[in-house]
Amino acid sequence: MPSQKETMTRNRPTVLILASDPAFSREITAHWPQDPAPQSNRPEFIVLDQGSSRDLKASNYDLAIADASYYERRKHNKKDEIDPSRDKDKDKDNDKNNDKDKGNDRNGPNQLLNRSLAAAGKPAMVIHCDPARDFYTIHGAVIELRREPGVWPAIAGLIGREILRRRQAESHAREAERTCAAAQSEATLGRYMLEMRHNVNNALTTVLGNAELLVLEPGLPASVLAQADTIRNMALRLHEVFQRFSSLEKELTVTARESGKKSLHAAAGSS
Repeated sequence: MPSQKETMTRNRPTVLILASDPAFSREITAHWPQDPAPQSNRPEFIVLDQGSSRDLKASNYDLAIADASYYERRKHNKKDEIDPSRDKDKDKDNDKNNDKDKGNDRNGPNQLLNRSLAAAGKPAMVIHCDPARDFYTIHGAVIELRREPGVWPAIAGLIGREILRRRQAESHAREAERTCAAAQSEATLGRYMLEMRHNVNNALTTVLGNAELLVLEPGLPASVLAQADTIRNMALRLHEVFQRFSSLEKELTVTARESGKKSLHAAAGSS
């Protein structure tokens, strides 16, 4: 049986950091908020290069944090490249098209990254370095955050921690629902068996009585007597099982009554 420490370690959330700059991942991990809970509850951080963002669907993680500056710098460098052979009229048309795209998605210069994160279907944060962007925007499960100098790692950590807490709470709620559904099914089966025990006992009494008569019947072959004796023994065993159900019902009734009395005493004492 796994120890409590092993169980807690397996339940640790995983934060996937997508960054080409090692300083980005260092800032995230260094400024992640510390909880008073045991250290084993701290997320496990996995760092991947941005080139791995296309394979996010197959990755097992709870939250992704991506550095968008890599894509923004690439786009900025491409715009700054000057080719003397370019058609100026075509450049104007491209600028118009870029302006249209900007109007459609002015906060999304790295659409490929956003699409990969959204397709993965898990919470994500994208950290941008463009000062002209809004401080934050939300697109489904993806939060885009502007990199404010000096404070962005702490803000990202606080948001990330709350996302993980909510995800964990939702997971616990789903598990509780499954447990409750299973308990209700078992309770329904138990109630049905208790309700039917009188009918079953009556049927068992009939079977047992006839088996006793067969055993006492003179002149029957030995094989028939052996079969009748087996039927009698099995009927007695089933009768004992249903007697245990009756005893269990009484025990549960007494336990529920005592628990109710303790709750009343506790409520009276607190008032």
